[in-house]
Amino acid sequence: MGYRNLLLIIIPLLVGSISGFFTRNAKEVFAALHKPAFAPPPSVFGPVWTVLYLLMGIALYRVVQSGKDIKTALILFAIQLLLNFIWSPVFFVWEMRFLALVIILILLVVILLTAFNFYKVDKLAGILFIPYILWVSFATVLTYALYQLNK
Repeated sequence: MGYRNLLLIIIPLLVGSISGFFTRNAKEVFAALHKPAFAPPPSVFGPVWTVLYLLMGIALYRVVQSGKDIKTALILFAIQLLLNFIWSPVFFVWEMRFLALVIILILLVVILLTAFNFYKVDKLAGILFIPYILWVSFATVLTYALYQLNK
């Protein structure tokens, strides 16, 4: 596997790492919030996101390697990755919970569109998005609950 191919897999991990750098205060902010009973412990988020970013990267690699027309799929991938990146500082740094809720709702829609477009190009690439869809669906409900409990 060449450097270019490895970079495709690493891109989402890098974006997640940069987002994490800008939201170093996330654990403290999360700890201070009123949380619903279903909120996972903070230690769950890092490993889950690492796996999800890795799956995204593998899916991206597969789509790029397909040799098919992937312009729409790549645009959607970039949009969802940008929204993913933006959510953390909006929620943790600027503490704008309602805006974070709007962003994650849009993010979920774009993830679904990305997964569908990836699936059309490469079935496994689309399937690799299922854990991401499930986690962001859960995160959307959690974001709503946190918004409601911390107005």
